[in-house]
Amino acid sequence: QVQLVESGGGLVQAGGSLRLSCAASGRTVIAMGWFRQAPGTEREFVAGITSGDNTYYSGSVKGRFTISRDNAKNTVYLQMDSLKSEDTAVYFCAARTRFLGTTITSPRAYEYWGQGTQVTVSS
Repeated sequence: QVQLVESGGGLVQAGGSLRLSCAASGRTVIAMGWFRQAPGTEREFVAGITSGDNTYYSGSVKGRFTISRDNAKNTVYLQMDSLKSEDTAVYFCAARTRFLGTTITSPRAYEYWGQGTQVTVSS
């Protein structure tokens, strides 16, 4: 089993920045990712990172968000800059310990999920 603990969400004005963290414990994870879900919408991919530090971003956040990881700490980060009101959502960390046969951008690629952290961007 893997436990994921997220932190760093909050309220920020448009144009501001936030940094989310997700610490994994229990087993060594390979790929990790961030998804978000706004009320009334489906969970959507935000960013992902492989064990080889290959990174992937959704088109809506590319150039504004940066995903990184500290393998020694089994932790993934999401630096969010130039935040917009449409970035408001609950952000979820996800992780997998083995390849599940789907692209890193799919929720089905992950075995474990964090509890979510709220990010609210005021305009």
